Amino acid sequence: MKGFFRKYYIDLFLNKRLFIGLGLCVTLFVFSFFLSFLGDLPYFIFGALILLVLIDLLLLYRNNRGVFLRRDLPERLSNGDDNEIKIYLENFYPFEVKIGIIDEIPFQFQKRDLWFSAMLASRTQKNITYLLRPNKRGEYDFGQTRLYVQSPLRLISRRFNIGINKTVPVYPSFLKLRQYELMAISNRLTDFGIKKMRRIGHSMEFDQVKNYVAGDDYRTVNWKATARKGDLMVNSYTDEKAQHIYCVIDKSRATKMPFEGLSLLDYAINASLILSSVALVKEDKAGLITIAEKTGSIVPADRRPTQLNKIMEVLYKEKTRYLETDMEALYISVRATLKQRSLVVFFTNFESMSALERQLPHLKRIAKFHLLLVVFFENTTLKTLSEEPAKDIEGIYIKTIAEKFAFEKKLMVKELTKHGILSLLTAPQNLTVNVVNQYLALKAQQRI
Repeated sequence: MKGFFRKYYIDLFLNKRLFIGLGLCVTLFVFSFFLSFLGDLPYFIFGALILLVLIDLLLLYRNNRGVFLRRDLPERLSNGDDNEIKIYLENFYPFEVKIGIIDEIPFQFQKRDLWFSAMLASRTQKNITYLLRPNKRGEYDFGQTRLYVQSPLRLISRRFNIGINKTVPVYPSFLKLRQYELMAISNRLTDFGIKKMRRIGHSMEFDQVKNYVAGDDYRTVNWKATARKGDLMVNSYTDEKAQHIYCVIDKSRATKMPFEGLSLLDYAINASLILSSVALVKEDKAGLITIAEKTGSIVPADRRPTQLNKIMEVLYKEKTRYLETDMEALYISVRATLKQRSLVVFFTNFESMSALERQLPHLKRIAKFHLLLVVFFENTTLKTLSEEPAKDIEGIYIKTIAEKFAFEKKLMVKELTKHGILSLLTAPQNLTVNVVNQYLALKAQQRI
């Protein structure tokens, strides 16, 4: 009895067309008190409506497997990217049905109106695709998929509850990672706005001996190979390999600031993952250090095939801390972990000159032993305010203060340059491209 109740009541929904029919019957019954010529017409119409409801029930419930649905979820979602979710449908009813779908997506997306509707002919299939863009790493819980089916009569709907709850992890942006990997392999990184740098001098990494072509440097002519073959041969050199590239991520409160849904920490994590990937494609060794009020995770530099997955697993778990960065602990970790001269890309943020001055002594100590690149962020809101024309006295004050903070960011770049420290001031949305640009420029200039 309980199963019967659940089958025919809990998953049964009345449609608008049925309520319209019931309203018509009520109206006819009311008017029949005053208009005798209506006679038994209201009873016939009400009986016909009940008969149609019974027929609709029979059509929808006589087949226990009327519609097949499958939701295809990826094993993991990419943070900050559009992830594709697919729903496959197949109609086993002998007639065309109208379907409605509610997919119970994780609460983090805060979407309450995710509804799909479609018409599905008998014995046909259909694919529904939609995109989800997570803005935070972690575990996302997907619920069931609710499928509502209507027969051609459209008086009632039958609900199918399909699937089980499933938890999907959200990792740092690996979708963009694949794009950059393909571009790096095919030497097409300029398609992402990554500029080519003119090489200064010669690399010391020998590649091969090849035939001379117009434009080759005559200083690279290999006279012994030329004498043996009889044709002019030159030595070919390539970028030096196995250089150590370390991404150091500041996960203190300085990187908690949000921008377009993502925190600055998430932008730094995504950029670090892509930079590590490009470095591995270029046959360098990639490593990682995270820091807050104490040293966090350390992944020693390596170029094994599993290195990128190791870095991704570490970055997946990182969260913002709410204390100041302990730069002394960072210096000790760098000295203990980095055994040779390396490129250290330090992702952090400074909002005032005093914040930079507190960290500057430790940055100078790290720069003595390694090539240090400090990456920090433009405050795009203040930049927009400083560029807008002032309309009143209050606007003049706001514009002046915004210009002061924007100018202070430029002073920070000059201050770091004065002490021989490389710096990169960038908007969050341009972080990845600018960081990879800088890495390729330093590699082309043979400064690593």
